[in-house]
Amino acid sequence: MIKIIIVIFSILFAMSNVYAEEDMIGLMEKQRIELKEREEKIKVETERLNVIKKEVEADIEKYTKLLKQIEKSLDEAEASGSKRLKHVAKAYESMPPEDAATRLTGLDNKIAIQILLKMNSKKAGLVIGMMEQKKATVLTKELTKLKKE
Repeated sequence: MIKIIIVIFSILFAMSNVYAEEDMIGLMEKQRIELKEREEKIKVETERLNVIKKEVEADIEKYTKLLKQIEKSLDEAEASGSKRLKHVAKAYESMPPEDAATRLTGLDNKIAIQILLKMNSKKAGLVIGMMEQKKATVLTKELTKLKKE
């Protein structure tokens, strides 16, 4: 009888091992499927991020070109303005200092300073010397501030 019990326990133990192996195989299969699903999701997400990356790079390139065009336009406008300012400064240099002083006195300080800066320094000095004292003082202070900056 003991032999029968041992045989029965052996059979039950073997069956439990078979069930345990089947459970283990089922669990591994389930994990394999989950892993495959995760890999697929990662692949899809990677592709989506690559598309976004290309779009961002294209936008950066487009905006870089636009920025270069804007900078070029600004440089051209500045060069044109500087050219006109030099022309005006030459006109003031050719005037008698008294006349140039009278005309510069009537201008906005900022414009007068820009013209004086473009003039020959000796002629600009003569013009400032012919201005009324108050205007000459204001312009001189502004000119010295510009030189420090």
